[in-house]
Amino acid sequence: MENTARKPTVVLVHGAFAESASWSGVIVELQKRGYTTIATPNPLRSVDGDAATVSRVVAAVEGPVVLVGHSYGGQVISNVKDSGNIKALVYVAAFAPDEGESGASLAAKFPGSTLEQALGQPISLDGGDVDLWIREDKFHTQFAADMSEADAALMAATQRHAAGSALNGASGQPLWKTIPSYFVYGDADLCLPPKGLGWMAERAESRKTDVIAGASHVVMASNPLAVANLIDEAAQSTDDLMHIEGIQP
Repeated sequence: MENTARKPTVVLVHGAFAESASWSGVIVELQKRGYTTIATPNPLRSVDGDAATVSRVVAAVEGPVVLVGHSYGGQVISNVKDSGNIKALVYVAAFAPDEGESGASLAAKFPGSTLEQALGQPISLDGGDVDLWIREDKFHTQFAADMSEADAALMAATQRHAAGSALNGASGQPLWKTIPSYFVYGDADLCLPPKGLGWMAERAESRKTDVIAGASHVVMASNPLAVANLIDEAAQSTDDLMHIEGIQP
């Protein structure tokens, strides 16, 4: 994947119960600003396997990368193998786990999540695992309360099921300990408690944390401009760093 632009390539990783089109509004904003964007599929099967999938995409990009994850996608980007081109991480209503932590354990660390009550009947998989999904009649309130009813219904119909083992899988040594991170989330998130999101941002020594008033878990869909602005800021910060170090983007 050749990157002919001077700007970093932005690689976007969706989370559980979402899919790549959830980034559409952010992509439009970033493309207006000249960014190459890749909304890569996230298999939602296992932490290690999903991170390996995204690692291959990142390794194929020529030039610097800003890696962005939503929800469980934050756990995935934290576990990506750095090929030396990842310059910043952006967590969008996302898990930023430390080694040994899982998304499920972090979601339960602080009160406020009502996700468990919104899940449908688990779908049995070979080997004893299950696929998890959000009931369509609960999706709007639980996942996308600040979206229109029609948009939420479309998102509910196109949601990607997530394996229980992925959401309960333990993380390895996280990239946020060595790569600058940025965080954005809504204060009305019912999936990941805002207090927990703020705690993870502080622990990761976030370069900048934006809290969007009234935003739901899909803050990238309901507030694409705010999310694109933070990604742009992260990318420009990496440009400044590369010029200081004498590296040509």
